[in-house]
Amino acid sequence: MKKKYDLVVVGGGTAGCSAAYTAAKAGVSVLLIEKSGSLGGSMTEGLVIPAMKSTLNNFNTSFYELLIEKMKQFGGQISYSDNPGWFNPELLKIALDELLLESGADVLLNTTIHNINLTEHRITSIDIYKEILSGYNDKIQEFGKTLSVNIGARYVVDSTGNCEIGKILNCKFLKNDKREQPFSLRFIMSNINLETFSDWLLDIDSDRNVTTVERINGDIHLSTAYTWDTDKKWALEPVFSAAVRDGVLKESDINYFQVFTIPGMPGSVAFNCPRLVDMPADITVENSTKALISARSAIYRISKFCKHYFPGFEDAYISNISDMLGIRSSRRIKGKYVFTINDIKNGLKFKNPVAIANYPVDVHSRKKNKSTLKSVGEYQIPVEALMSEDIDNLFVAGRCISCDFMAQGAIRVQPTCFAMGEGVAKYIKTLIDA
Repeated sequence: MKKKYDLVVVGGGTAGCSAAYTAAKAGVSVLLIEKSGSLGGSMTEGLVIPAMKSTLNNFNTSFYELLIEKMKQFGGQISYSDNPGWFNPELLKIALDELLLESGADVLLNTTIHNINLTEHRITSIDIYKEILSGYNDKIQEFGKTLSVNIGARYVVDSTGNCEIGKILNCKFLKNDKREQPFSLRFIMSNINLETFSDWLLDIDSDRNVTTVERINGDIHLSTAYTWDTDKKWALEPVFSAAVRDGVLKESDINYFQVFTIPGMPGSVAFNCPRLVDMPADITVENSTKALISARSAIYRISKFCKHYFPGFEDAYISNISDMLGIRSSRRIKGKYVFTINDIKNGLKFKNPVAIANYPVDVHSRKKNKSTLKSVGEYQIPVEALMSEDIDNLFVAGRCISCDFMAQGAIRVQPTCFAMGEGVAKYIKTLIDA
């Protein structure tokens, strides 16, 4: 590991991995810092799979396309309903390790930032905590003082999702006006008889916009959903209502339910729930602790419900619970440009776009019939929305970019974040070469 880099990327999720790989392959010296023990962020630690489908006209997609091919080699990818972003989250950790090693970027996992040093309006270096694995660490400092390593940085990309670097630096943030989207917590159940479950689903639900089943490479893959919203007729509504009457589920447990099968994990299903409508969604340690505890309790109830009410789940069990809350809305930095919902609706074009998308405006509510899922045309995201207004050499990528609350509901999905990471890396390369 060097002590000075052209680019330090903080956060090894979708945007961060894409940015670090792209910059390193272009010859930029890169350090990628990740606080957890694996890369992939929401897709691996958070079990947020599959990646949602967006427009085929997107650009800055080289890293995402490479990742798809790498996952095919591992047997951890399928294309379902024309969406190639169905990944196995465990194999994805290995694929991302390999790609970042191939790129030449330095990677530090399980690493926490201690301090960020500024000169005027520029980051000069980042202090990371130095691990103490034994009494043989070199040059251990005097007891009671902080053990840290100083890393020089010409440019920094905050791809932490919650804009943790911007928070440390006291950057300006955009206001939510008391609006928020509830947390969720993903989990996986295994040992499911998918043949029995899929036959039952197809029999009970004829709506192919909700329930689909395909056999791919000999394995059954499926998707289905239900919400407590009454503005749509859901085939699974009688089943969930019965579970509430029977005391198996709480009313709040049935607000949102969605499942997907997983490539390379026959007999397993990933759950996009519970959605925590009774918990505050402020990003604090206290709130996130309460949310995790509440969510795990709900997961147990949902698992018991599935075993009792869904044919094929009789012998199923919980095989994985995410340690990472699903956060849909978070801090958003004040950038050189604020990307808005009107920009999306109007399909505004920009001089320096980093991504093109058409993912709907998808804003979850904690109240019935109040969520938003509105289709839109293609829209561009400008690089200026990825530039901090306060710090000259700080960029952001991912859901924490400079955008309003409703726009964040559209740009937060993984393919768009991959493109933002790749696009900002290419832009920083032009600054380095200038």
